[in-house]
Amino acid sequence: MQAVTITQITPFELESLIENSLRKIINADKPTTLTEPTDRWFNLDGLCEYLPDKPAKQTIYGKASKGEIPLYKDGKKLRFLKSEIDQWLKQGRKKTSVEVQAEIEANTDAFLSKRKGGKRNEK
Repeated sequence: MQAVTITQITPFELESLIENSLRKIINADKPTTLTEPTDRWFNLDGLCEYLPDKPAKQTIYGKASKGEIPLYKDGKKLRFLKSEIDQWLKQGRKKTSVEVQAEIEANTDAFLSKRKGGKRNEK
């Protein structure tokens, strides 16, 4: 027979004990969820499916042979790392006309400041 200890507890303490016990019971039935790795590998088919424009395999082979796409080779198999593909896709972003103008002005100022005594003509 188990020993029983009787103590006085407040209604709040009783509520906390019941709540914690119920949480343990409820969470015991849930399987542990595995989180998806932050990075994953694609084979050629997986990459074609992942890319927004769903290119043909021949298109990817062409980009691979020209060195335009980041890849790894395992014998004859091509492998692609998702994080590198995402970065590669972001590099294709076109600059706005305001960004282009600001870059031109910054480069012009830097070039003129390197010239001996050269200053930009102000209008």
